[in-house]
Amino acid sequence: MDIAQPIPSPGLSEASEHDAAGRHGDAFNTLKQAAAAGDLPAMTELGHRLLTGYRAPKMVDHALSLLTAAARGGDGRALARMAALTAAGAYVPQDWAAALHMLALGAAAGDAGARGQLLSLHPVSPEQVEDWPALAARISVQDWLSPAPVSALHAKVHRVSKLAPASVCRWLIGRARGRLERARVYDSVTRSEMVHEMRTNTAANYDYASLDVVQFLVQARMARSCGQRLQQLEAPMILHYDVGEQITPHFDFIDSNAVDYEQQIREQGQRIITFLLYLNDDYAGGETTFPLLGLANRGSPGDGLFFINSHADRAPDRDMLHTGSPPTAGEKWIVSQFVRDIALRP
Repeated sequence: MDIAQPIPSPGLSEASEHDAAGRHGDAFNTLKQAAAAGDLPAMTELGHRLLTGYRAPKMVDHALSLLTAAARGGDGRALARMAALTAAGAYVPQDWAAALHMLALGAAAGDAGARGQLLSLHPVSPEQVEDWPALAARISVQDWLSPAPVSALHAKVHRVSKLAPASVCRWLIGRARGRLERARVYDSVTRSEMVHEMRTNTAANYDYASLDVVQFLVQARMARSCGQRLQQLEAPMILHYDVGEQITPHFDFIDSNAVDYEQQIREQGQRIITFLLYLNDDYAGGETTFPLLGLANRGSPGDGLFFINSHADRAPDRDMLHTGSPPTAGEKWIVSQFVRDIALRP
């Protein structure tokens, strides 16, 4: 198969040179001029920056206009970007079939990220793919929108089997490599995140700069498996634990000791559920433990675990103390997903 590789445009190359020299304002102006002249890669990059506020003002409507135009022009990165937004239902109507079709068009245009996503969802050798839209059509959205098998370890702790295939787990690990930073602890009393000795592992956060269709399919299956709506899920984190790294006993709920507890609950809801997806098992130790419940769990790749952090009235359940124990050999990768009890987006 002839694999087309996207070629950097003059406008994008010039903007990259400005960025490398720290001239971010010049890079922004170069992208604007190149986009106005019809340079599709520059148009996509400008749209990306305006969507995320990266080295540019955040202007969502203008960003969507640029990304849509670049996608219609056949730019692979823009197609992949719009596919992710369409899967999320972020700023545009949610449409899974349209998202996969746009992802396939992005793959056909040579976008490596689009190809990687499709091959994680339907694993074949890249050399065997002659028709990316045909490959996308073989992906069962219905399977992703169906609950995975759930079994109870406790009234408030549930094991989930075969939520995601190994190929998706490998994709998620690959997406996190190179983006890991020291994991932070959120203090709901002070409403701040901080590096703290209780948490020594690293993490990669998802935001509008890194979202993809695979992420939202995984989140959709998580939501169905724990009986909630996709819109209630926060942005996920991929957590990495090297030997000896851990998070000591802690809670995930919004603490009622916070001075503005009622306001936080009213505006953002309670973190009623924590959902974990285990991405690998080639490590020793590293169990998820619940000291007050006498439980410990160590999942296989693609398996999940979710637990309920609050009582029915939203009050924190302090029995749900839990830990991420340190691996004694190898490295551990998991997805950590918080679920609120109100919709965080339409």
